[in-house]
Amino acid sequence: MPLIHGLHGKNLKGDLYGGLVAAVVALPLALAFGVASGLGPVAGLYGAIFVGFTAALVGGTPAQVSGPTGPMTIVMAGIILQFDSEPALAFTAVILGGGFQVLLGVSGLGRFITLVPYPVISGFMSGIGCLIIILQLGPLLGHSAKHEGIVSTLAAIPSFVIDPGYEAIFLGALTIAIVSLTPERIGKLVPPPLIALLVATPLATWFLPDTPVIGTIPLGIPSPIMPTMHLDAVTLVIEEAMVLALLGSIDSLLTSLVCDNMTRTQHDSNRELIGQGLGNMVAGLFGGLPGAGATMRSVANIRTGGRTPISGIFHALVLVAILLGIAPLAERIPLAVLGGILFKVGIDIIDWRFLRHVVRAPRADVLVMGIVLLTTVFIDLIVAVGFGMVLASLFFVKRMGDLELTNLKVITAATTETPLSKEEADILSRNTGRIILIHINGPMGFGSAKTMVRRLEGIRQFGGFKCVVLDLADVPVIDGTSALAVEDILHIIQAHDQHLFFVGMQPAVTEVLDGLGVLALIRPEYHYPRRLEALRHAAQVSGSPYPDDAVTKLQDTTYLFAMEAKTDGYEVQAFVLCCFDHRFWQTTREFLKFMGLFRVNPITVAGGAKVFASPDKEQDFGYMMGELERAIVRYKTNRCLLFTHHDCGAYGGFDRFHTDTDKEQAFHRNEHERIRHNITARFPNLQVETYFVDDHGVIKTS
Repeated sequence: MPLIHGLHGKNLKGDLYGGLVAAVVALPLALAFGVASGLGPVAGLYGAIFVGFTAALVGGTPAQVSGPTGPMTIVMAGIILQFDSEPALAFTAVILGGGFQVLLGVSGLGRFITLVPYPVISGFMSGIGCLIIILQLGPLLGHSAKHEGIVSTLAAIPSFVIDPGYEAIFLGALTIAIVSLTPERIGKLVPPPLIALLVATPLATWFLPDTPVIGTIPLGIPSPIMPTMHLDAVTLVIEEAMVLALLGSIDSLLTSLVCDNMTRTQHDSNRELIGQGLGNMVAGLFGGLPGAGATMRSVANIRTGGRTPISGIFHALVLVAILLGIAPLAERIPLAVLGGILFKVGIDIIDWRFLRHVVRAPRADVLVMGIVLLTTVFIDLIVAVGFGMVLASLFFVKRMGDLELTNLKVITAATTETPLSKEEADILSRNTGRIILIHINGPMGFGSAKTMVRRLEGIRQFGGFKCVVLDLADVPVIDGTSALAVEDILHIIQAHDQHLFFVGMQPAVTEVLDGLGVLALIRPEYHYPRRLEALRHAAQVSGSPYPDDAVTKLQDTTYLFAMEAKTDGYEVQAFVLCCFDHRFWQTTREFLKFMGLFRVNPITVAGGAKVFASPDKEQDFGYMMGELERAIVRYKTNRCLLFTHHDCGAYGGFDRFHTDTDKEQAFHRNEHERIRHNITARFPNLQVETYFVDDHGVIKTS
């Protein structure tokens, strides 16, 4: 692993210019965020410098520029309010939050942050946008901001309106107009917030000297603030640190995705969280605002040529120079101008994309988004995220439960909707009233477990069937609640003195049912790998007079899938490569399932395994070798299955062999030999198996 992710000197000119532009964009925002937090403008600059430098140096997104953001500023403002009498506790929360981010990155748990539902993120971000807008109403109307919180600001609005500061209103309106209406071609050259500062600040200095301004900005590098902790504040500090860590991680990783799309690269999520966490720890140690990956600054950096961490590091160094050189000039910046800049930031943070579709969006998502938004604004950020997650999870479980119920098919006779072969349908038709088939397709979760049992109990004349065939072959996973529901179904069947036949059961399902003692209720001779044999046995037990329903012994054939498979002889995990030709994919899937391979890492590409036989095509061959290597490392795969098929266009189709089946199979056997040689040369410990699929089944060629 390189010391600095993505570092090289081939783009030095672009990186330096991108970093300079990012610093220009960051300056007014850092000052504004510092003022809004209640810590003063210099805290925003400290945050931009320390987070920006450290995250660029250690992080996992080369072109990303980090620093204070609107969401992080709002959280920090609340923390400052709670620890107003002892600010060191607030910075302790920042340092601890950075530590939590580092732990998320080191442990690899950062990937779970992406599981936060979009309506929760949308409501949370929109709520923060509303908070920023409301908190800037005081400065925009000529009054100081109410740092006591959102409720006090809303309560003070009437007094703001009764006694407005017209100079501040003018400057705020001018700023909002500049940052909102600046043409894009000009904004690419000079950031609109900087234009607003350069226009409004001299105007206020010369013509509106009584307008409230930033005030004194300390010069130089700050002294460290030693972390402190009190027993009565431990819980509160940890809670706020967790909020900073969660919000900073979400904000940063979302910006990383934006950077990936613009630069056509791939960020390292875990490393990015480590970099952001270390940056926030340093910022907290020196009295700076916590930060995250900043979308506006990152986009400006990339658009002007920045591609490596050099741009983010240079952005921080430029801000250091600004802090040391022109801090006295920044002291005259009007608060109304910063309020106008933040007002526009708040508007941009609101998720207008979701709000535009709120009328036609799913009602459950709209409800979650609305509740999270209101909770964020009026109650608490932690409560908002927690409540939103719980509510979204409940709605998800309900939707999944409904979907699982639709996958429960109770079949007593063949119809066009039933997934039966002709032989299976004929058996059911000949034994109407004697055999009932219960087929479940898809995962079984607790959301639908009890409803499934009630649905079976509600079937009219269920007890009149002599045999019940329970088909779980297409259930990939099952939880404990559903496993106990299966047990309830078995007890119902036993209560009716019926014969139960079990079909399939994938390894993950078998493990759960066995662990809860459900398999002990099933007679071993009534458990079949395939549904057809189970139906034939059920027909025999139910007294079928038809000879075609008799149990038959399978005959040997050259087709491995059809006759020679033994499920218990194969491991569970494997890397599978095949062509995406729809004619043969279903056969391949059924083959894998029948062989007991349910947890596989499949990849489909044009030509299938042919890619591995063509090292001369370096790009495709290298890509597939990389995919195989990732599967080995990530999934601990020690087995590789590759499939080619009859009439493959990548090999010239069946016409190439003049419709000679033997020639086609011989060609593929030779091709497979080259494939095995190429793969085992790179991965000598890998078990490589090759197969040929035609209209009749699957032939093993290795």
